Amino acid sequence: MFGSRMTRRAGVVLMAGTLTIGAAGIATATVVSSKHRDNTQAAREAIKGGKARNVILLIGDGMGDSEITIARNYAKGAAGRLSMDSLPLTGAYTTYSVQKDNPSLPDYVTDSAASGTGWATGHKSYNGAISVLPSGKDVPTVLELARKAGYATGDVTTAELQDATPAVLGAHVVNRDCKGPAATLKLCPQNAKQYGGKGSIAEQLVQTRPDVLLGGGKKYFDETIAAGTFTGKTVLQQAQSAGYQVVTDANGLANVSWTKPILGTFAAGNMDLEYVGPTPTSTGTVPSTCQVNAARANTQPHLSAMAHTAISVLDRKSGGKSKGFFLQIEGASIDKQDHAANPCGQIGETVEFDKAVATALRYQKSHPDTLVVVTADHGHTSQIVEAGSVTPGLTATLVTKDGADMTISYGTAPAGSSQEHTGTQVRIAAGGPQAANVLGVTDQTELFYTMTRALGINT
Repeated sequence: MFGSRMTRRAGVVLMAGTLTIGAAGIATATVVSSKHRDNTQAAREAIKGGKARNVILLIGDGMGDSEITIARNYAKGAAGRLSMDSLPLTGAYTTYSVQKDNPSLPDYVTDSAASGTGWATGHKSYNGAISVLPSGKDVPTVLELARKAGYATGDVTTAELQDATPAVLGAHVVNRDCKGPAATLKLCPQNAKQYGGKGSIAEQLVQTRPDVLLGGGKKYFDETIAAGTFTGKTVLQQAQSAGYQVVTDANGLANVSWTKPILGTFAAGNMDLEYVGPTPTSTGTVPSTCQVNAARANTQPHLSAMAHTAISVLDRKSGGKSKGFFLQIEGASIDKQDHAANPCGQIGETVEFDKAVATALRYQKSHPDTLVVVTADHGHTSQIVEAGSVTPGLTATLVTKDGADMTISYGTAPAGSSQEHTGTQVRIAAGGPQAANVLGVTDQTELFYTMTRALGINT
């Protein structure tokens, strides 16, 4: 399913039972009637040092423990499990950013730009920073370092490709809103090409040249470049000059060539939502269920399809070489629908993100030299409260997979305003070489070193 290269190593099969080691050193499972198994041996087998050939980082934007639990309860039931729950090693990491004017002091609630800068570069920065230090100085990213070291690279999102989380891998600007040439001249003049800078996020992503770029944000690629070699041309034309094949719908993505870099831009802004449902109110809602979003453009690929294509292309591109690939996959609108106090929108994006996790884990099963990491950039506002509760905030009640009522509350902003991030630590889970480095409570910046260590990159 994911290319012709099939690397086989001793691995672990986790089942309800006990583990035994066969003559070839392969862990096999003996099924017993009790589901209360002893996981000691499985944990030992899950800890692998050494080097990874590939790293797949999956980011659920705004996907704190509460958002995970809400989606699990709704889609799988309270006793069910998501694919992301199956990763063998789990810890937590802190997410704080720093104050721009006084970087010695923390800003306890990060935004996606500062948090992404943390794992992309290993450095703390201020809210709004895209892979620059508080001084404005550029710092190299894990994708840039991986590409320089000979790895294939990819960046996938359901948001605009110029949004904070995908941007931190391939751009350096002092303000996350500098997505296209026009905004950059106004908000980030030091980054604008007119003043000798590298240009907008859209321009820089093309210049960094990952092998795969998939997401929304076409309106910024359609902007005209005002200075430099490509003056008068659009950013999309710049991408084509750099050798990118441009695709704009699911059919085009299904028929791409792996031999050329791919720019898939499937929406003018963010991509459409998976689910729709009731709007929370100050007095609650009647119990109801989420519905598939009938207005979702059928020309847009789902995140799991983009993940499958990206993994397949990068696997083929690196096939036969000693170096593999680095890939980041973001489920972006978990966060955006939490901001909007939209429980079904949030759940649908989490469920689809989990399908992308399942896609990565299927690949890892036949390529155990792959480090898979699943985490979030920050916590968010949604909370499960007693069913039927009316809180000082906004609530909606959904009927879950169990057939039970689940009431979700949003209480950090009034109706019609954007709900806020929270400063909580968030889950990080991993499997594969170097995955043990997520255990315990770490900091977001440590993820950069875990990934670069796994790839053998000198930082």
